[in-house]
Amino acid sequence: MAARVSYKDIGRLFLAHGREVQAYLTRKLRDAETAADLTQETFLRYTEQHESGGAIAHRRSYLYRTAHNLAVDHIRREQRERTDPVADDMLAHIPHDQPSPEQAAIGRDELQRVRAALLELPERSRQVFVLARFEGLTYAVIARRLDISESSVQKDLAKAVQHVMRRMRAP
Repeated sequence: MAARVSYKDIGRLFLAHGREVQAYLTRKLRDAETAADLTQETFLRYTEQHESGGAIAHRRSYLYRTAHNLAVDHIRREQRERTDPVADDMLAHIPHDQPSPEQAAIGRDELQRVRAALLELPERSRQVFVLARFEGLTYAVIARRLDISESSVQKDLAKAVQHVMRRMRAP
């Protein structure tokens, strides 16, 4: 493990390059407070790199490259988090996720009609329809579950779908 960098060495490095790094970041970011924070982060990263045994041949170049990368990361993070203000009246035109009361009533009526049509079916056809359309099971799984052939599943489902569609079209 490399020797720890002394506070005195970091202090000297900061005195030599701190202002110019902060000025560079202030120009780049147009925000003195953020530039000051990123300047401190730059020197912290220098210290961590030095202490982890990483060789830093050109200290000033390392500081500027680190400062630049931190500034780019900061700008990207801000762009991801930025939201543009929108007037309240603009939000009123966004459609709601929920159906209107009229649509909900129509949906309830259609659901009741489907239930009534299903109750008119023979038990096995109703089971096949429910397993295929509501539970999403395959013909093979339905056939095993009901102990019938896949061909019977297909025929029962076709009859059930035809019946339900006929009833839904009726007034």
